[in-house]
Amino acid sequence: MKKRIFRGVVIAVVIVAALLVGGSLYLLRYSLQPQATIEAKNASSYKYMYEEYPFLRPWVDSLRRVGALRDTSILGREGERLHALYVRAPQPTDRTAVIVHGYTDNAVRMLMIGYLYNCDLGFNILLPDLYYHGESAGRAIQMGWKDRLDVLRWMEIANGLFGGATRMVVHGISMGAATTMMVSGEVQQPYVRCFVEDCGYTSVWDEFAKELREQFHLPAFPLLDVASGLCGVKFGWTFREASALKQVARCGLPMLFIHGDADDYVPTWMVYPLYEAKPGEKELWLVPGATHAMSYHDQREEYTRRVGEFVGRYIPMN
Repeated sequence: MKKRIFRGVVIAVVIVAALLVGGSLYLLRYSLQPQATIEAKNASSYKYMYEEYPFLRPWVDSLRRVGALRDTSILGREGERLHALYVRAPQPTDRTAVIVHGYTDNAVRMLMIGYLYNCDLGFNILLPDLYYHGESAGRAIQMGWKDRLDVLRWMEIANGLFGGATRMVVHGISMGAATTMMVSGEVQQPYVRCFVEDCGYTSVWDEFAKELREQFHLPAFPLLDVASGLCGVKFGWTFREASALKQVARCGLPMLFIHGDADDYVPTWMVYPLYEAKPGEKELWLVPGATHAMSYHDQREEYTRRVGEFVGRYIPMN
């Protein structure tokens, strides 16, 4: 009898462990390797952007006519090719913006922010395709954590491309905003002057726990714990260490926080602990009625004015 009970317990434990591991591997593939979604977005990027932001087409067409929309690439830490777009300012300047896209998006899908900086504010711009996104290679989405190291390299590339003595802002939206905050906690080069984050999450753990609860009606424990551990084994990082909140607390440069007050994807509440954790100079703009990553779309003039005024305090006109 005891042997039978013991055998039953062992079998039950094995089944539960197998279900946990299987579910966790599915969660990793679902969240970090959505290849079909990325390919579909890549194929439709320009069409989508021209429909949502009609003013972009004449600008992009003019850049292409004169060969001003340029490509560049670097080799990543695993030997993969990482790609970026860049455009010089209409008039020579050292003012430079590095612009970071969101989850499953790409450089093209940040051209509206490129327009803001290049056309409206007169900046040089560089827009990287993050690892596994756009024209960049890679094994899986890094949710900003390892991307912060790539963006630091892109900042060096941008500084070199635009004269070697630039004054730079880094501006990200959604996952790109979390990446920007993760970048901000690292040691900065003298040319970096400020940051703009638009609707970034506190941490990968918090965002995934929220999605697990809302999409699958499951608690974080134990599935997220196992998935995080497997992510560490497979990809070299865990959900808890990927914390914009911890990184922004180490940021010594000015930061503008933007968040739509109707955002339920990266919930609006996340901006408050992020803002509170940031020491030193900072500013918060809650955008009335804006859903996730739609603040510029919905309030283009006000967005441009606020970003221009904030960045202009730390990177004034020559």
